[in-house]
Amino acid sequence: MRILCLLCAVLVLGACASPLPSPDPSQAWVELRSNAGTLLMADRLDGRRLNDGRYFQVPAGAHELQARFQFEVNSGGGLDGISEPRQMTCEMRLRYDNFVAGQRYRLEARPFVMKAQAWLYDEQRNVLARGKVLRCGTF
Repeated sequence: MRILCLLCAVLVLGACASPLPSPDPSQAWVELRSNAGTLLMADRLDGRRLNDGRYFQVPAGAHELQARFQFEVNSGGGLDGISEPRQMTCEMRLRYDNFVAGQRYRLEARPFVMKAQAWLYDEQRNVLARGKVLRCGTF
């Protein structure tokens, strides 16, 4: 478990070390946001794995975004009253039909009990779509 946390931290720090590319004005830019202590990473765009999990950049039109959201949950007290937090990972899918080139969007996620919730917002903070949790677990 500690090795997994260490590996995630190294990957996050490595990703933060390199600058984000400039947004392509001929595509829509989707930034990812989550609360402190959680990790939201882009995974697939229209079924294809992405090289950089920090953002999505998509042509205009309909697309399916998949992301992984990691967060800790308290597993509850055992017989001795001591509990260790567990790292949960949720895979989520979001479909949106009307991405517009040159526009910026935000995919936000937050934990909800032992699962997660996600929403896609436009620049005016209007909710455009809601993510669907595909699966959650300690994998």
